[in-house]
Amino acid sequence: MRSEFWILAAACAALTPIVAPAQEWKPARNVDVVVASGAGGSSDRSARVVQKLLSGDPAFPSVSVTNRPGGGGSVAFSHLSQHAGDAHIICTFSATMVTNHILGVSKLHYSDFTPLSILLREYPTLAVRAESPIKSGKDLLDALRKDPGSLSFAFASAPGNHNHVIIGMILKAAGADMKKAKIVVQKSGGAAATAMLGGHIDVFVGAPANLMPHVQAGTARIIGVSAAQRPAGALAAYPTLKEQGMDAVFFSWRGFIGPKGLTAPQIAFWDQAFARMVKGDDWKKDLEQNVWSEDFLGSAATRKHLDSEQALLKGMLGELGVVAKQ
Repeated sequence: MRSEFWILAAACAALTPIVAPAQEWKPARNVDVVVASGAGGSSDRSARVVQKLLSGDPAFPSVSVTNRPGGGGSVAFSHLSQHAGDAHIICTFSATMVTNHILGVSKLHYSDFTPLSILLREYPTLAVRAESPIKSGKDLLDALRKDPGSLSFAFASAPGNHNHVIIGMILKAAGADMKKAKIVVQKSGGAAATAMLGGHIDVFVGAPANLMPHVQAGTARIIGVSAAQRPAGALAAYPTLKEQGMDAVFFSWRGFIGPKGLTAPQIAFWDQAFARMVKGDDWKKDLEQNVWSEDFLGSAATRKHLDSEQALLKGMLGELGVVAKQ
């Protein structure tokens, strides 16, 4: 009886396919972090923070950063699309990737890549030069109501992105015609801030980290923040746009994508690397220094978030008249 059992067990084992454990993956060479904008903006800062922190992870031989500005991120995304299956190259991305596709600026969709993470959220902030007559949200609305073209706005780095959405919401709050507004798109948030400080543009709309050094130096003034309520930290002292009578609440998220065709072990490696990174004290310090709010999502949750953002932004851009309603 016992021998018959083992004969039967052996026969069953022979029919059962052997499942080999999934091989782990780790970088065999330098990892290149591509920035989808020029130097000095939020994407560039997030990439360099990640480079610094990942360079301290023994799993990485080395980490570099390469700026590939142009086309509101399309240049960088096109470059990434040429490296299918290679987990040694990742790229910064934000809602711009979604809006570029909705607006027809780029044929590339987030489904053409491997979403890896969302690390943070950032509230677009309005600022003017210290000598500007615009001292509050009320002053801004009054000026736009009298003449939508009386003030010029600068933001980066693609039409229809989160900063552009905020400008549209402000114009809507003023009852102003968006087509008459003066809106200038810059290659990076740093360039947009420089244009405002130099007097070439009246109002900057973008990342608060681009503003804080100038605010502290007394050369720029924050008019409002696009949060639903005042965020903690450096922005707590400044009013939201909402509390100044503008229904303008929106935030940008920032993270990283990889090329299409990454394997499950490659994706798992990046999930673990980012998860380790955001648990460290250095990451917390960088969040505070750059006026960011933590909003970590792994690869699976990032993909779900992108699906919901696609529907949200398509409707929002249509409502603002940036893209035709469908």
